Amino acid sequence: MKGKATEIIGSGYDGNSSKLERYHSINPPIYHASTVLFENYAELKATGQGKYDGFTYGTDGSPTQQAFEQAMTELEGGYWTRAFPSGLLAITSTLQAFLQSGDHLLVCNSVYGPVRRFAKNLLARFGVETSYFPADIGAEIESYITPKTRFILLESPGSNTFELQDVPAVVKVARKHNILTAIDNTWATPLFFQPLAHGVDISIHSVTKYISGHSDVLLGSVTITEACYERFHRLCRALEIFASPDACYLALRGLKTLPVRLRQHESAALELAGWLQDEAAVETVLHPALPSHPEHAIWQRDFSGSAGIFSFVLQPQYDEAAVARFVDSLQLFSIGYSWGGFKSLVTAGKFAQSELSRYHDRWMIRLNIGLEDVADLQTDVQQALAKL
Repeated sequence: MKGKATEIIGSGYDGNSSKLERYHSINPPIYHASTVLFENYAELKATGQGKYDGFTYGTDGSPTQQAFEQAMTELEGGYWTRAFPSGLLAITSTLQAFLQSGDHLLVCNSVYGPVRRFAKNLLARFGVETSYFPADIGAEIESYITPKTRFILLESPGSNTFELQDVPAVVKVARKHNILTAIDNTWATPLFFQPLAHGVDISIHSVTKYISGHSDVLLGSVTITEACYERFHRLCRALEIFASPDACYLALRGLKTLPVRLRQHESAALELAGWLQDEAAVETVLHPALPSHPEHAIWQRDFSGSAGIFSFVLQPQYDEAAVARFVDSLQLFSIGYSWGGFKSLVTAGKFAQSELSRYHDRWMIRLNIGLEDVADLQTDVQQALAKL
């Protein structure tokens, strides 16, 4: 007769997942595991020889993570995807995988701010030089390339000032010089822009934003071409990069409603952005889908839709006190970082990160348009503008 402790350890589930196969849920199970069991000694031996293609430990990820990664690979038209605990870690890990001491990195000026800190505080310590190019660049990027340039990081459009790069033109120059290209494609998602189809080598997402869609997930993803697989996979294994199975489950669930949500975000944002163009307090609205946007022709050529986040520049006479009055007067827009969720959000400031930006030293308001009724959002913005 077995002791109670032995009975407890063996009760409920004995590690044989095949017994659960007849439970066909519409969503994948969430697997929480550090230890992963092998069927026999042969499988154990194969892992030591690098010949086992299954999961060997929790740091390999989980079937839940794999399901999300497969979905992203299919949507991006890539070869392989890895999920990361955050969007920033997805970007920084990509840079670590493909750069080494003595290399030169080119980054668009509108890049996500923490990437600049990573380049300055970490990459520089390891001998990687970073320089920045105008965020509306195209074939002119050739003048920024040096004999040591190995990698170009794009973000099109930028998530504060919304300049677009001419991605096909940049890629053409990069390939001429045997330089890898990556893009932060969070704004457009795989639905509205396909980086790999335009020749980019690596597509990166902050899954936290539109893909999850509910402001309750921290997750990133990197999708690569086959040519990048070996080097990138080697880094992921060396650092034991994996993502929360719960976050992957929620992201995969959010992915299923992405087309419906994104079209609503797009429609409401365009309506508000178009209306704001005629407001006296507004100098210019920064939304790539508006004909007034400097790179609108690029957006028309390369994108199949637009997101629900944009900025507007106030007239020069307004100061920080006026900006504060506007932000604090909003009732439906909450003050908070991030975007892509169902709740409308606002941030404000001088977002331009250097004098390379055409909006340098200007006060800007950034609006994340959520899923509220657009008429109510417009009324809210209108009453807040009156407080300027």
